[in-house]
Amino acid sequence: MSATLSPEVFGFLKTLNTNNNREWFTEHKNLYVESQQNVIAFLEDLINEMAGFDEDLAKIDAKKALFRIYRDTRFSKDKIPYKTNFGASLGMGKGSQKGGYYLHLEPGKSFIAGGIYMPEASVLKELRKEISLYAEDFLAVINNQEFKKHFPELDQDDKLKKVPQGFEKEDPMAEYLKLKNFIVVYNLKDEEVLDKNAVKKLTGIFKLMKPLNDFLNAPLGQGSG
Repeated sequence: MSATLSPEVFGFLKTLNTNNNREWFTEHKNLYVESQQNVIAFLEDLINEMAGFDEDLAKIDAKKALFRIYRDTRFSKDKIPYKTNFGASLGMGKGSQKGGYYLHLEPGKSFIAGGIYMPEASVLKELRKEISLYAEDFLAVINNQEFKKHFPELDQDDKLKKVPQGFEKEDPMAEYLKLKNFIVVYNLKDEEVLDKNAVKKLTGIFKLMKPLNDFLNAPLGQGSG
């Protein structure tokens, strides 16, 4: 039986949102520890299930995959000390050079994502070349019926206004070449995350992202998993 996410995890995050200060957190550290342990157990089951379609994930340690709840406020005007979510990188993170997956748990704002987020300039160039050269293969992935149903479009954040240097303005894939991230996002309702079958449901959606990761990993010399 898969671990389920306790409603108390969202209860803790909601309360933290209204009491985001060190005094409250120190006094209620036990609530954080209990929530963190529940999320780790949920992640362990999710990783085990997902390893069924992507064996690279079997190497991931759930504890290490979970981001710290403490915010780095050194260079931020926002000095709130704690994040009000639990985020976990399953092979995907800022500047990651390999297609992976991400889980974000937050009351009313939970989502899962897949792909490559904010790749380095050299990697970004390779990905754009691959999309331009193998347009048909790329379109076959993103226009797949099930894929499209869950992910109508790739993330458009920070998209360039013009086709990047080194590519033809008339390139049929011009709109995709303007992208800076190659990720898809699926938003989740609280009840979906807290459902007893959440691990199976999320695994099914993550599995739909794998062909995108495989395409993105090909030019980077990464295995398809």
